[in-house]
Amino acid sequence: MKIIAQGTLRKMKSRLEQPVSYRVPLGDEEVLLNSLLKKKIRLEYTGNIHCVHCKRKTNKSFNQGYCYPCFQKLAQCDSCIIHPEKCHFDQGTCREPSWGERYCLQDHIVYLANSSGLKIGITRATQVPTRWIDQGATQALAIMRVRSRLQSGALEVMFKKHVADKTNWREMLKGDAKPLDMLEESKLLVEKCKAEIQEIEDRFGFFAITVLNGIQPVLISYPVETYPEKVISFNFDKQPEIESNLVGIKGQYLIFEDGVINLRRFSGYEIKLSH
Repeated sequence: MKIIAQGTLRKMKSRLEQPVSYRVPLGDEEVLLNSLLKKKIRLEYTGNIHCVHCKRKTNKSFNQGYCYPCFQKLAQCDSCIIHPEKCHFDQGTCREPSWGERYCLQDHIVYLANSSGLKIGITRATQVPTRWIDQGATQALAIMRVRSRLQSGALEVMFKKHVADKTNWREMLKGDAKPLDMLEESKLLVEKCKAEIQEIEDRFGFFAITVLNGIQPVLISYPVETYPEKVISFNFDKQPEIESNLVGIKGQYLIFEDGVINLRRFSGYEIKLSH
């Protein structure tokens, strides 16, 4: 096999096509993965990890690619990123106020997605449809637009009392989710939460929440030749070399004949890609 790229791994980049087009960044190079489908490739972890933020060499990766000092100090690694309803920017305690202004005090979308079943989620408006693709959704529908991450988090907490807020990644990798009537699901959910939505609107102001009407669901297909019957997960820390036929790409996962790997999990790892 010949090495076609080597460098620090970052999450796969995607473009909404039919099927989704994927590229994997390795250092300064980007490799189009769709062209490698049905071919044998080798991924080799060299043992080196470099922080995706400061680039320093580190023995261990935190929060998908950060060294420990960056994990401790960066706003993008704070717990409120996982729990947006806990955003504390307005309390003056944000780790990096300038970062918060750029990423948290921006319009966010509250959406429904169907990846392993119906789920609620939030993302920055600029991350549509990337966020849906990263989760392996086959259907997605934006249902509300709000002015900040905190507001989107408050709505997500409310909605997840009635619908799941997580993807079952193993089920997502076994095949496409059963199609749903996303418009009807949205209508039923919003109606069920009408009183609670009003309470959140009273909290943040009349213009904080915009219910999105007249928008059609987005349908997403993935470059997958074969789905696994049983999902076996590869881990570079335990198995530094993977050599197998690539049979699919979905979410942030590569699907091989004999296992799958979440590339985003290993951001910062130095990888050799051969074909």
